Amino acid sequence: MKTLKWLLLAGLAMMMTTAQAQMVYRWLDRDGKVQYSDTPPPLDARSSQQKRLGSGITVDDDGVPYAVKLAKEKNPVIAYLTDCGELCSNARALLSKRGIPFAVRDPGKDSDAADALKKQIGVLEVPAMTVGQSVVRGFDEAQWNSALDAGGYPCVNPFSKPSKPSEPAASEPIKAAPAAPPAQSNSSPAPKY
Repeated sequence: MKTLKWLLLAGLAMMMTTAQAQMVYRWLDRDGKVQYSDTPPPLDARSSQQKRLGSGITVDDDGVPYAVKLAKEKNPVIAYLTDCGELCSNARALLSKRGIPFAVRDPGKDSDAADALKKQIGVLEVPAMTVGQSVVRGFDEAQWNSALDAGGYPCVNPFSKPSKPSEPAASEPIKAAPAAPPAQSNSSPAPKY
């Protein structure tokens, strides 16, 4: 009987511990990097926030999925684009469609961007993209997707909502399928006996 009481008390204590929400602290260190900890931040921390983790609550409120944050931190994307027409428009559309956070640098208007691009690929040619240390020259959708995949970015836009099956608009009448013509028989009537 004594053992049963101890088991019940231990079980109750474990349930209470897991039911409590954990405190997590988020702050910027002196280098401007985001830090997380279960202990309070140091006194020199900037922009500190205290968050309570519980059922379904995340530490960040910005809504960016963790996989995207991690990829962005390890392999930031820089797109070198100008008003080069369809190629630059397609490059920008691909990044937007996939929900990739990226920085745009215009070597036509920014001499630092022009120098960086020339250092990366050897010439001033747009569009171009860097994903971390990986460099893609020109726009080829398959190459850009491959570099983004290798950089850890999701293939599907994490910010898009799943689409619902399309339904006809209220003003559109639903058209019925045409009726099949009556079957015609080439055989003669069955004999009577």
